Amino acid sequence: MSSLLKKEMQRMLFRPEGQKLQKFIEIHEATPGRHFLCVYVTKTKEVQLCVVRSQKSLYPGSDKLLNSQKFQNSGSKKKLKSQFCLSSCLEDSYLRTEVWLLQDLTLLDGRDPDVDDPCFLMHFSTVRSVTAFSCGAKYCMARALVALSDKHCGRPLTLVNYDLAYISPSSVYLNRGDCVVLMQICFYAANLVCLSLCPVPLD
Repeated sequence: MSSLLKKEMQRMLFRPEGQKLQKFIEIHEATPGRHFLCVYVTKTKEVQLCVVRSQKSLYPGSDKLLNSQKFQNSGSKKKLKSQFCLSSCLEDSYLRTEVWLLQDLTLLDGRDPDVDDPCFLMHFSTVRSVTAFSCGAKYCMARALVALSDKHCGRPLTLVNYDLAYISPSSVYLNRGDCVVLMQICFYAANLVCLSLCPVPLD
């Protein structure tokens, strides 16, 4: 579902501007409709964040189709037909309500790493509070912002109140070279065990 939604937003909102959507999460907002925090790369290689509001709207030209239908309030079949016609004329529309540059993000504050809290704070010239739908989504966005800041802004993103083990998992796991050494040690240990179990011929 999320991959289909990403493709739809890319097609309708970002591709016409020559932009590429990198990551998005759904967030809670006070205004009606669904809302998403998106991070994307522009055609000039700038990284931007935005809040996108999704709502239902009529297809272009569908108002003529609706006006041509004779909707009546009586009769179950006519009601069903009118409801089907109305729903078939609706599509999701996406509108950017707020936009920031990633390079202007001075601090990403997770508030409390010891609590399952989906809220985090983005420090620009002002502080923007964001509430994700889950703590996992909050960390998913943080990982994306860290990677994009390293790649496109040439600087590490400052994080506070995050469990860094979940931001950079590679830092707490073995790297590729360590894995090769560990495999060799296990191989030699297995050989020693096999040799110790082999019967020794008696003279």
